[in-house]
Amino acid sequence: MTDTDPSQTPAALRALAEASNAWPFQEARALVKRYKDGPPSKGYVLFETGYGPSGLPHMGTFGEVVRTSMVRHAFSLLSDIPTKLICFSDDMDGLRKVPTNIPNQDAMAAHLGKPLSMVPDPFGSHESFAAHNNARLCAFLDQFGFDYEFRSATDCYRSGAMDATLLKILRNYEKVINVVLPTLGEERRKTYCPFLPLSPKTGAVLQVPLEDMDADAGTVTFRDEDGALFTVPVTGGHVKCQWKVDWAMRWDALDVDYEMAGKDLIESVKLSSAIRRILGSRPPEGFNYELFLDEKGEKISKSKGNGLTIEEWLAYASPESLSLYMFQAPRKAKKLYFDVIPKTVDEYYSFVEKFHGEDAEAQLKNPAWHVHLGDVPQFNLPVSFSLLLNLVSASHAHDKAALWGFVSRYAPGASAQSHPELDRLMGYALRYYKDFVAPTKSFRAPTDMERAALCDLLERLGRLPLDADAQTIQTEVYESGKSQPFDTLRDWFKALYETLLGQSQGPRFGGFVALYGLENTKTLIADVLAGKSPS
Repeated sequence: MTDTDPSQTPAALRALAEASNAWPFQEARALVKRYKDGPPSKGYVLFETGYGPSGLPHMGTFGEVVRTSMVRHAFSLLSDIPTKLICFSDDMDGLRKVPTNIPNQDAMAAHLGKPLSMVPDPFGSHESFAAHNNARLCAFLDQFGFDYEFRSATDCYRSGAMDATLLKILRNYEKVINVVLPTLGEERRKTYCPFLPLSPKTGAVLQVPLEDMDADAGTVTFRDEDGALFTVPVTGGHVKCQWKVDWAMRWDALDVDYEMAGKDLIESVKLSSAIRRILGSRPPEGFNYELFLDEKGEKISKSKGNGLTIEEWLAYASPESLSLYMFQAPRKAKKLYFDVIPKTVDEYYSFVEKFHGEDAEAQLKNPAWHVHLGDVPQFNLPVSFSLLLNLVSASHAHDKAALWGFVSRYAPGASAQSHPELDRLMGYALRYYKDFVAPTKSFRAPTDMERAALCDLLERLGRLPLDADAQTIQTEVYESGKSQPFDTLRDWFKALYETLLGQSQGPRFGGFVALYGLENTKTLIADVLAGKSPS
């Protein structure tokens, strides 16, 4: 597209965005409708994501922030109203149990029940355990270049940012608890209070019944752990709210306009939305995304450790490929395990390549536009990730230099300097192959029918010029498969991969042969026919 392309003017792009069916635009249009009569009184639209600092940032943290950022960017194309994204840490929550992956666990046990922001940092690097994990959150988000503002629940409670809403909750006490009580068990109803006071003596977050309240004075009365009565204001950080009320309180106090949440929080969203309406304001827009599954189709759980961590993904693939995975079908339950990485990586580069040849309407639907927030890079990758994995498998390469030897012959002039993205991809491929492909390789001998097809292929490849292109080679591979009574040609290609590479699938075989080299491939086939193991 040129700078003068009329389809790329702001007005033209906005018109296309208004009709786009890409899910971030669908979400953003709800916000446009919300403020069709003008911007909010605060002057900007506020997006929010939440974080529990009892643990480190994880895959869900990334997914929520990256998806929210996509909606925020889509909104910026549809509206001129400024936006902000807040990443909110619930660091006033009490420490419920001592994590098993931290040092000084015995010392930490003495602080159970205290707000995370009052628990000493077991690592000794920050003023509190919450401060340590909040710093990790910010470093994590900064690593990916997210545009956000960090907010601490402790700071918001203590600074008075929540005071006006806390007083509203107190004035509407009966209405609020009447929304919450039907969702609780019989015993819990007897003692429930939306306010959790901090013990004046120990600082612990107390789960105790309300003894008395004075809405005019803005105070509440409880019994401390030793049975003594104490009265504190609901303002100034003397109390915090129970989870579902806390969420509604935050929405009201900060005037949040958009927040998404996992499918497991649907009922919490409904309850918190009802409370925000009681407080006299409108719940934020948002949607419930589906949860991730492991390879067995079971819900991923941090406690079980049955999922793929963000650190593991980034050891074998780029952050951009992970963003693509988060973009795709967010309302659909998806398996998140190592086998999805190669496919997602190749899909990412395919979308980027297609983007630069598409018209403006198609570009706004292209996942690459949303992954890169409109600034899509250009790459020239002569080789896919899947092909690199097969090249590593067949060539037994242990470093990039060996891979570049094949690639530079396949794509003359290509080098790490001219193709830095491909060089990065090689590093990922070498690690992924070593950790996941090599340990599971399983070769088998060809059947009589497969041997006949392999003999035919060997002859056909022998008649081709050494510089035959991938499509020409692929045609010959097809013909060899057709020479034998395979039920389907898929069975033939499966046989090729199982006998030659020790795996059941791979990319187009013609492309692999062109990259690996005709002579190398003929030797590989001849060795298999002679009964030699390719491993």
